[in-house]
Amino acid sequence: MTMRRAGGAALGFVGGSVLAGLMVGVGVTPMIAVAGVSTTSAIGMFESLPEHIEIGDLPQRNQVWAYRGGEPVHLANVWAQDRQELSFDQISDQLKHAAVDGEDKRFYETGGVDATSMVRSLVSVAASQGEGGSGGSTLTMQLVRNIKIQRASELPTLEEQRAGYKEATKRSPQRKLAEMKLAIGLAKKYTKEQILTAYLNIAYFGDQTYGVQSAAQHYYGKSATDLTPAEAASLIAIVQWPERRDLSTPDHYRDNAARRNVILRSMHEQGHLTTDEYRTARLSRLADSVRITAPQQGCEAVETGAEFFCDYAKRVAARLPQLGATKQQRADAWRTGGYRIQTTLDLDLNAKQKELLDRYDPKTETRLALGATLNTVEAGTGRVLTMAQNTDYDRSEQAPPTATSLNYAVDQADGDSTGFQTGSTYKMFTLLAWLEAGRSPDTVVNGTPHPQSTWTACGEQTTAFWQPKNDSPGQKGPYSVRSATAQSVNAAYQSMAAQLDLCDIRDVAKRLGVHLAAGGELPWNPASLLGTESIAPLTMAAAYAGVANGGRYCAPVVIDQVTAPDGTELGGQPRTCSQAVSPQTAATAFEVMQGAFRGGTASGGQTPDGTTLFGKTGTADAADQVWLVGGSSRAVTAYWQGNTDGGKHNLRYYSNGQGGTYAGSRAAVWRDAQTAVNAALPVG
Repeated sequence: MTMRRAGGAALGFVGGSVLAGLMVGVGVTPMIAVAGVSTTSAIGMFESLPEHIEIGDLPQRNQVWAYRGGEPVHLANVWAQDRQELSFDQISDQLKHAAVDGEDKRFYETGGVDATSMVRSLVSVAASQGEGGSGGSTLTMQLVRNIKIQRASELPTLEEQRAGYKEATKRSPQRKLAEMKLAIGLAKKYTKEQILTAYLNIAYFGDQTYGVQSAAQHYYGKSATDLTPAEAASLIAIVQWPERRDLSTPDHYRDNAARRNVILRSMHEQGHLTTDEYRTARLSRLADSVRITAPQQGCEAVETGAEFFCDYAKRVAARLPQLGATKQQRADAWRTGGYRIQTTLDLDLNAKQKELLDRYDPKTETRLALGATLNTVEAGTGRVLTMAQNTDYDRSEQAPPTATSLNYAVDQADGDSTGFQTGSTYKMFTLLAWLEAGRSPDTVVNGTPHPQSTWTACGEQTTAFWQPKNDSPGQKGPYSVRSATAQSVNAAYQSMAAQLDLCDIRDVAKRLGVHLAAGGELPWNPASLLGTESIAPLTMAAAYAGVANGGRYCAPVVIDQVTAPDGTELGGQPRTCSQAVSPQTAATAFEVMQGAFRGGTASGGQTPDGTTLFGKTGTADAADQVWLVGGSSRAVTAYWQGNTDGGKHNLRYYSNGQGGTYAGSRAAVWRDAQTAVNAALPVG
């Protein structure tokens, strides 16, 4: 939170030297000596302590949003700490009175330290040798301690966090003195309103809840603006001993009510409650007001089917340049939070695709480790509209077989999956290189399986024996490139590649954003022409969307807008678009690849709306990975199914429980998914 400097020292400040003198005059220093600190060193230690501490910005929730019915809707809250900051005016007077009357009656009279109370506290702590003692900390001193605790929680390692917390909370005269001097510094720099607001926003209220707003929502299901006197007093009662007084369990109600009633009595004595209000609040039962509301924390809490997209978007958001110029600045900004992230996710389309996967690629399959995804990318923008997966989302080490944290749609760096062999969906890049070389789609090539040893790669002759089989024994003889594409004839594409430079094919793929899911250089060897390398489904969807967009490739984006904590719109994920192939080449390829849906390998995939579609099927050698990638000129959908554990179970031979096999149903599943996409993004 940004705090303005107080407009001058308030009356009643206790200066450092005055306080040091007071320490001697009231006989505190001899008592400190009991703890091993001499009179002289006690005064000297106080004078040498730092006197400045900043309130700073507190961690808040980052909000992730999606779309439903074309309108923005809240999807998830992502935070390091469950906190929402409020301004002074947004906090109810009941809470302010409960905090001041219950914790520091002289808050508005002192300059950060109440000398009388502190003398009593220092004597008590010293006499107990740091093992106990009475309180005496003002609200300002408690704020100092909470700031130190907060800073400890932001240290990079768990060990450092624990050490920092221990240092911030240990009972010792030295810590009390340090808090006193820093509290005096805070009281000089900030107004009382600012200090009280900061205290109520930073305080820990148990059950992983920070600040009065999150506490009010968590324990009462309401805003901190609307609390009754009893509810306000119960929240403040938690602060001193959250382990025994938070409202997360009825076992704590007795201890909470006892402290609450003390605070209510103080509020009455200070004139902030009438006798009737005090009596009513004191007689109220916690069980009647507590309404535990579970915080919607993280991507695990979003609606079914959106978890994997949420996780991916969260990772992307944390590295956006809008959050800072350096990696550390971005990490700090994301941890501090308060950002609103409007993603590209269409919850309606995603839910439809999740429903299809649950039906046709069930997570309960036990004969093989079955994975499946549907991903839709908008042509012309790269906006990722869906990211549905057949498994549940679970990041725990005890995740059941039906769940995983691996996001099959994206690269290893963003989802821990290493991609999958793309099969003949990779043939599109050979077709594009063929057309770029000025060759006709009606040229006839040899479709009979045959050996090939001589190739051109990067302008030089190279030798590599390759004799791929066709998918069907009946595929032989001459084929036009058009027909070979529709029927996915491997040997015909081998013949085409032999007339091209293998590096040109690779480079076309690279210009369309294709890369290995696990990283590394995209190869140019002959076998790669049939999709032997592992690539993420989202990568393939975006590449095909580039062809649908007249050859202009746009890298996938998942964030439309970032709004800063202060409400400033910072823009969305930077869009990177480039002309990968000429519009003419893309248009010809788009036309040729319509054959897959017109008697080709994607027969049955044509949507009932009659939209012109292009695309390509793909099947790995063992049919352990099966694909269909394609769409309209508006949007492309990639459908992948496969073994996720390296197994070679042939998906042509496994029933999906819906009257067909996994491989045999791909066109129907893709058709139903794309039909909904076409309705949302109609052509023309």
